[in-house]
Formats: sequence, structure tokens, C-alpha cells
Amino acid sequence: MRPGTRLTLDSSVRRRGPLLIGGSPLRLVRLGNAGTRLLERWVAGEPLGDGPAEERLARRLLDAGLVHPSPPAELTAADVTLVVPVKDNPDGVRRLLAATGEVGEAIVVDDGSRVPQPGAWLRHERSRGPAAARNGGWRLASSRLVAFLDADTVPEPGWLETLLPQFSDPTVLAVAPRIRSAAGAGALARYETDRSSLDLGPRPAPVRPLSRVSYVPSAALVVRRSALSAVDGFDPDLRFGEDVDLVWRLLEQGAVRYEPSAVVTHEPRAALRPWLRQRFEYGTSAAPLSKRHQGKLSPARLSVWSAAAWALLVLGRPKPALALAAGSAALLPRKLRGRGVPVPESLRLAALGHLGAGRLLAEATRRAWWPAALLTRRGRRVLLAALVPCAAEALGHSPAWLALRLADDLAYGAGVWAGCVRERTAAPLLPTFTEGALR
Repeated sequence: MRPGTRLTLDSSVRRRGPLLIGGSPLRLVRLGNAGTRLLERWVAGEPLGDGPAEERLARRLLDAGLVHPSPPAELTAADVTLVVPVKDNPDGVRRLLAATGEVGEAIVVDDGSRVPQPGAWLRHERSRGPAAARNGGWRLASSRLVAFLDADTVPEPGWLETLLPQFSDPTVLAVAPRIRSAAGAGALARYETDRSSLDLGPRPAPVRPLSRVSYVPSAALVVRRSALSAVDGFDPDLRFGEDVDLVWRLLEQGAVRYEPSAVVTHEPRAALRPWLRQRFEYGTSAAPLSKRHQGKLSPARLSVWSAAAWALLVLGRPKPALALAAGSAALLPRKLRGRGVPVPESLRLAALGHLGAGRLLAEATRRAWWPAALLTRRGRRVLLAALVPCAAEALGHSPAWLALRLADDLAYGAGVWAGCVRERTAAPLLPTFTEGALR
């Protein structure tokens, strides 16, 4: 990590003296006296020095997802080639190119438009999909970085200057901005503004499977060209999920970061039917991704104890469920005592773990398991209970917002099941169990 980098704590981090607890997945790091003093200096705004001890500690906290870096920049927009895949959207291309004049070069790839795209460097006579179009573009580039932007996106001013400093760390292979839906009229546009599937939220994060930010979309993504060459770019056999696949292959070589202080706006689907179809198609990518990346995709990741407690509750055994949850919570302070975690903090973590597991199971029921839940009376009751968090989210919104919220999950889940049938695998429907709350 480059000297001069400033470090900020992740918003999830709780400090208990020399203990840091936070990140996703949840981590516990205990610092020594020297490490605690260094962290105090960094939190106060002092940049990273050039000593090896500072480098080791900063890297340890960064890898745990407990701090986020703001390095000094080494690269400029002149080091970036913009690649724009497009099909039948000339107005979008003109708008995008006008907003990205700072890049060193812009390569437009026409993926089978009915009317050839003016100024395209490369044209596919028949549509071969976004993966093939992006591959055709980045392979024509000679710059150190490649910025992929879809033709229906527009970056806000300063987006690139915000992302480029992250590449001062040689381990960082790709960085993604936040993608927000463009404002529009109507219920669907308002829902997309609140809950776009491309919007990964306002908090920076390292990208890791089964974490808070498990992937980043390639609708807006900056990647080292050398890293694209090393993994041979996007997989053109994947019509959907090709960006998830690329990111997970990049993670085998280095790091990928999500930096939401850089923002790109995106035009969502304008009508209900194509919007639902898009959600369904996203769901179909789960099965081929799970076969390519075993163990990196799951509808719910939770502890065995939490899963058992919630299963007892579903089976109509509330007292045993409560006893199991309380008993497993009581065991955690003993487990963490040797790591210096106070008993109240251990109990808080245990309670949050059980509640978080319930939230994950409700989401998995709505998004992945609902076709199976419909088959039995008990399953239908569980499905209704799983809809309660959506109703809570909809407070202050219109009934149409709630209907779209439910349709979003149901369409995605239908796609997951269709993909599982097509690929002959149940892997995307299976939960992942862990032994405890902390690493």
C-alpha cells in the first residue's frame, strides 16, 4: 500500500479498546499497543507512513474489510480507454461520449444494431451479447486501464478522478462506482430509484463472494488491462452473470473494490414486462455461476445454531427454538473470552447473529425458495411471514411500490429455478452453514 494513503474505519466497526469488530463477513482483530497507537493516528487523519510495520498492519485491516483506503493518485484519465458496448442506442452513446471526454480514448462496439452505430470501432453483424462486445473493445485498447460503461449510463462529474487513486495499490485489479437509477416519473421509476438491482449502496467495500458486496456489475467498471489479459476477459458463453464471473476470476488474482463516492446514473427499464424479464434473466445466471464457482454463491449464509433455531420455530416449536437460540448465545462469551471480547459485546453479537439469520432466511424464502414453499400449507405460511420485512420497507411508499418489491424477488426466484432446471443443479438453492459468528 502506497505511503500517503489515508485510512478510514468501515462504518460497521465497533472499537473496544484494542479490539476491532466489524466488516463483512464479521471479523475480530485485536491490536497491540503499537498497533492501537497507529490506528489512532490514522483515524485522526494522519496518512500511512513508509515503515514496514505500518504497511503490514494497514494491509491486515484492509484485507479484513475494517478500513478503507484513500491513496494519492498515480494514474490520470489519459491512462484510461473507455469501452462502450451498444445495441440500438445511438442517443445513449452520444450522451455518454459527451460526458466522458476526459478519457484517453473511447472505443464503441456495435453489437448487432439494426442501424449501424456511427463511429463504432467494431461491429458484430449479429448480436453476440455484452461479454463478446466488451471483449472486442478492450482487446483493441493499449492503455493501462479500461473503463467499461454501458450506453444507457452517464457518469457524474469527477467519477473517474475518484476511482483512479485506488489503482495506486498494485493488488487492486478493478474498481467499481455506485450505479444509481436516473430519476423518472411513474411507480416503476420511483421503485428503481430506491432499490435498483445495480445499486450496491452508499458504503465502500472490498468485493468478496458471500459478503455485503459480493460482486460489482460491469455496466460501470474500471479494470487493469493486464488483469483482463490474464483472465482472458469476459466469458462470452454467459449471456447473464458474465460480470459476476469476471469479478470472481479477478479476485483469484488480486483485489476488487467498490467505491460509491463515484456515481454513475443508469436508465432502468421503462415498462413492467421488460423489467420483470430482466429480473428473471438475472436469476437464471445463478446456476451456471454456481457450477463455475463452487461455494461462492448461496441464498443464505448462516450458523448451524441459528438455522436450527429458526427451523424449530417454523416447525411450530417456539420454546425449543428460543432455548436453542439462548443456549448458543450463552456459549459465545466463553468462546470469545480468550480473545478479549467483553461478555455484553459477545451477547450482542450472538443476538444480532440470530436476528440477521432470520432476515437472510426470509430473503432466501422470497427470492429462491418460494416455489417450494407454495407446495405446503406450512410453507405458504412461512412465505407470508417472509413478506413482512417487505411490508415494513414499504411504509411511506405507495401500494404499487410494495407490489413491485414483491414482484422483484419473485421474478428473480423464478429465474433461479429455471436456471437450476436448465443446468441440472440445485446448488443456488442450498444454504451455506458456518460454525460461528467471527473470524
